[in-house]
Amino acid sequence: MIKNEKQYRITNAQVRRFQDALAELAGQQRPSNIAPRLWEAQRQAARSQMEELREQVKAYERLHVGQSKVVVLKAVEDLPKALIRARIAAGMTQEGLARRLGVKPQQVQRYEATEYESASFARILKVVQALGLTLPKAVRLVRNA
Repeated sequence: MIKNEKQYRITNAQVRRFQDALAELAGQQRPSNIAPRLWEAQRQAARSQMEELREQVKAYERLHVGQSKVVVLKAVEDLPKALIRARIAAGMTQEGLARRLGVKPQQVQRYEATEYESASFARILKVVQALGLTLPKAVRLVRNA
């Protein structure tokens, strides 16, 4: 998941490197000491990795340009990523969130890098408030069998 502009630029550069590498491979003959299936598996792995990075770029762009204003939370475990997506969708940088929280930008970077693992519940509530998020009026409880 891309969490900021720097990661966005790095990921785009990685996509371009994969494109260049795949174009170079397409123009090469398979070396005789590499089995055809292995040769194709290597190329497919590179294509797959490139597509995964492209999807991350597209997801970030959709959030960043405001195409996605609703962040769906399907499980409590998804809350950290939902907070990051909500910040991006709000057009807020990590620095902007840090200002609203009264902390250094590096603290927000750490929270997001670890998906809020070290953040207290009180801090998470402040992040929710700083982002202006609202929660549904009802929470559905599911019993485990």
